[in-house]
Amino acid sequence: MRKYSSKIVIVVCLLLLSLYFLFPTYRDYSLRNTLATLTDQDSVTFVEQNQDVLRENRLKRIKLGLDLQGGMRVVLEVNVLKLLEDLAKNKDDVFTTIMHEVREQSKTSEESPVTLLRREFEERQIRMSRYYLTLRSTDDEVTSFLEDESVKAIDRGMEIVRNRVDQYGVSEPSIQKLGGTRIIVELPGVSNESEVRQLLQGTALLEFKLLRDPEITYKVMESIDKALAASTSTNTSDTSSVSSDTSAISTPEGEMSREEFVKKHPFFGVAVIDPQNAPGEAFVLEENKEKVRRILEREDVRRLIPRDMQFLWSAKGRLAADGNRVYTLYAVKSAPELTGGVVTSARANIDPSFNQPIVTMEMSSEGAREWARITGANINKRVAIVLDNGVFSAPVVRNKISGGNSQIEGMESIEEARLLEIVLKAGALPAPVEIIEHRSVGPSLGEDSVQSGLESFIFAVILTAGFIIIYYRTGGVVATFGMLVNGLFIFAILAAFKGTLTLPGVAGIVLAIGMSIDGNVLIFERIREELASGKTLRAGIDAGYTKAFSAIIDSNLTTFFSGLVLYQFGTGPIQGFALTLMMGVAANLFTSITFTRLIFNVMMERGKGVINFG
Repeated sequence: MRKYSSKIVIVVCLLLLSLYFLFPTYRDYSLRNTLATLTDQDSVTFVEQNQDVLRENRLKRIKLGLDLQGGMRVVLEVNVLKLLEDLAKNKDDVFTTIMHEVREQSKTSEESPVTLLRREFEERQIRMSRYYLTLRSTDDEVTSFLEDESVKAIDRGMEIVRNRVDQYGVSEPSIQKLGGTRIIVELPGVSNESEVRQLLQGTALLEFKLLRDPEITYKVMESIDKALAASTSTNTSDTSSVSSDTSAISTPEGEMSREEFVKKHPFFGVAVIDPQNAPGEAFVLEENKEKVRRILEREDVRRLIPRDMQFLWSAKGRLAADGNRVYTLYAVKSAPELTGGVVTSARANIDPSFNQPIVTMEMSSEGAREWARITGANINKRVAIVLDNGVFSAPVVRNKISGGNSQIEGMESIEEARLLEIVLKAGALPAPVEIIEHRSVGPSLGEDSVQSGLESFIFAVILTAGFIIIYYRTGGVVATFGMLVNGLFIFAILAAFKGTLTLPGVAGIVLAIGMSIDGNVLIFERIREELASGKTLRAGIDAGYTKAFSAIIDSNLTTFFSGLVLYQFGTGPIQGFALTLMMGVAANLFTSITFTRLIFNVMMERGKGVINFG
């Protein structure tokens, strides 16, 4: 047994790790079953008492796709033709005629609108630079520009949709690009069609807001902190709820313990300030974000906030050194200095002087005048760039900016600058987003799918296990155990990578489990041949695994690469099937070659006569 101890330890560790990743799924299912049995009043109390546990388990559990959970699937189309029309300058009757022809051709043609537009210009022997870019631009340059703008229009549309969905509070949405002009949005658990239409087709709101002076911001936060500390009920509830989070809270007041600091400062205990590096801002752990939001919405707290001030969250969280995600809480003036309607263009570039990513933006003439006034009056102050009430950037105004051209710096990478470019343009989306298809999946249908998938899974396992046990006796029992462990690994991998389980995914898992038996069949048949030739049991098992190894590797790798191709070039359900299939193949290689052989070796060490292969 000692010579197999290292392998046993590895197998046990993998099993424990799988159970660890699957526990949140079990816990979430158990808590929600408990919640379903409670009355309305009791359920409210239960959620308040277990809110952190429910949120944590929901984030880590295996997610269910739209076909299993119910909800809405919407297909959006970005009107690229309208974009091309709006990008043109000096539009006349000739241009109007060309656009009409392109619009009619696009109804029956699979070619891109840019290709159709260029062909129309070439047939009329008109240079595209007559309406786009400069007069010196070639048709190739104009075509490249229009194609780039078309791609960016899709990205801007996706960014708007993603921000809207996040604001709406949809859990586990799926947003992906389909083809060149379409966006697929899947919203699990959503059934209100009118709200979804308003959510997805609304125009994103871009605003430029001045940050409040750090001294004023701190005084307001301090008054909130004192008001909460003065409330006995608030002190009790907040202290109990943040006690587990105090490891991330610094305690600047002498030798005061973290628990004492949280009790004395209920607001600063969860909204940490750093007056030296970031005056006027508070940093909040992701797990405390909802808690701070509830505090700021309390009636007694709202009375402490001046009418011309509002608190906004950073649009994106950042990872701290300890691995926790942190959001920034900004205090800004309620009234915007400028809105995104004045932004006509934005572009991500690299600053040649400092080799740093920047975003340059241009405004309309009216916007340029206002921007010059605003920046001139607020030098060395910060302006927040806000999209859908999320702060994407808060740069410092270095000098008065005239002419409507300005530069935003401070991005860590060109990818971040590109995102900010998309966000800036998203404020005044030039290409309308239209819903061309929507489909609702009812919760009852989703439950039926779950039940059908579960029944098919159990039936497949029982049928396969029954056959393999009857045909291969002891070997069949070991193979069945390996098959169950294989299923455990597949679900654990799905949970570890926060994957989404769909109905095609269930089919992929069933197929993968069947393939796990296929590898054992190859091995057992080889073992039978070796035993029939007169070899001992140990020699037969060793030879069976050795000689079947190449065949198992070939078959599994072939299947894996097939799944990889399906995942790369497929969409939606095909990708779900391919993903679980590839996970199953990876688990198969371990259970078929290593896990079952280890069991046979341990059994032979304890008693050779108990093993037979039918």
